[in-house]
Amino acid sequence: MIRTHAILALAGGLASGLVFSMAPALAADCQPKIPAADLVLAGKLTMSTNPTLPPMQYVDSAGKLKGMRITLGRAIAKRLCLQPNYIRIEFSAMIPGLQAGRWDIINTGIFWNPERAAMMKMVPYESQAISVSVQKGNPEKITKPEDLAGKTVGVEIGGFEEDKLRALDKKLQGEGLKAIDIRTFDNFALAYQALSAGQTDATVSIDPTAAEYAKRGDFDRALSGLFPTPVALAMKNETLATAVVGVLNDMMKDGSYQKLMAQYGLLANTKPFALRGPKV
Repeated sequence: MIRTHAILALAGGLASGLVFSMAPALAADCQPKIPAADLVLAGKLTMSTNPTLPPMQYVDSAGKLKGMRITLGRAIAKRLCLQPNYIRIEFSAMIPGLQAGRWDIINTGIFWNPERAAMMKMVPYESQAISVSVQKGNPEKITKPEDLAGKTVGVEIGGFEEDKLRALDKKLQGEGLKAIDIRTFDNFALAYQALSAGQTDATVSIDPTAAEYAKRGDFDRALSGLFPTPVALAMKNETLATAVVGVLNDMMKDGSYQKLMAQYGLLANTKPFALRGPKV
C-alpha cells in the first residue's frame, strides 16, 4: 500500500499560488516573441499546473516540478524567448484564474469540451482517457464500470474525471443499480491518499497516472481507457494562442513533439495543431 508521505511528496505541499520559475537563461539575442501587453508578466510565460499527476506533472523528492506537461511548457516558453513561470494551484481555480488574468496558460492537462472551448482558446495536443485505481489485489473485484455501483469512489473536484464519474453514476442509477458514493478532493494526491487509507474503494484519474502508480506497485489499475477525450492547453489571449499553435507545429515538424509524446507512451497528434472552438 502506498505510503502517505510519498503521496504528499507528489502533492508537494500544494500551497495555492506557489510559483516555480526554474528555467535556463535565455540567449542574449533571444527577444520575446509575445508583446508584454499580451502577457501577465513581461518576458515570462506564466502557466498554471496542479502537479499531482505523475508522470504528467508532479513534484519530485527535491521539490522540483517534473513531467511531460512541465517539459512541454518549458519548450514552448523557450521557443517564444520567454522565461517559464509556473504557478501551482488546484484545478478548480484554474479557469477563473485564467479569466481574471492571473496566468497566461492553463497547462495541466485540461480536457477539451464545447463549454470550455466557448470560454477559452484551446489547443488540443494529446488524447487522454481515465482509469479506475484500486487497492492492491482489487479486494472489491472491480472489473467493469458497473462494479462501481454502490462503491465509494474518490476523484479530484471540478474536472473532466468528476464529470464523467457523475455521468456514469447517473447511467448506472438509470439501469436500477446503486448510486456511486462520489467523494471529491482538492487534488488527486489527496484522492489517492484516501484510497490508501481505506476511506474509498477506488480512485478515478487519468490513464498515465493510474499506470504510474500501478508500475510502482502502490495500487492496481482495475479499469482503463474510459471516455477518451482530447486534452488541451487553454489561453485567454488570442495573440499568445496563435503563437503557441505555431510553436507546436514547429515542434511537430522537427520531431521534438513526437519524441516527447513517445517518451511518456502517449498518442501524438498527426494533423497540424489548431485552435479548436466549440463547434469544430
